[in-house]
Amino acid sequence: MPDFTLPHDERLRSFGAVRRLFQEGHGGFVYPFRYVVYAEYDDRFSVEVLFSVPKKNHKRANVRNLLRRRTKEAYRLNKSILHDNAKSANVDMALIYSSKEVVDYKTIENAIRKILATVVEDL
Repeated sequence: MPDFTLPHDERLRSFGAVRRLFQEGHGGFVYPFRYVVYAEYDDRFSVEVLFSVPKKNHKRANVRNLLRRRTKEAYRLNKSILHDNAKSANVDMALIYSSKEVVDYKTIENAIRKILATVVEDL
């Protein structure tokens, strides 16, 4: 049975790991997200994700929370794309919501699927 949880150890929270991700990682853009990925090959598989909705684009906290929750939900339900296909890497990933509009959940979910498929191809 697939694991549809997003436990605390799958969240990217170390300052050093975040700095390394943005300095050495590579990324791209899939509307409405900018993503950055850093992968290093190891004997065990792990994924850590950072979700961000900048205050610059969305001033209201309730809107930022809504978009962050939609992003987490879409990732949580589709992370099996990454977990099933990439077995020997430590992957750090940042998903940064870059649009000034509030888009619906379906658009966010499709973008997350495209991002995860791109990451799997790059690995």
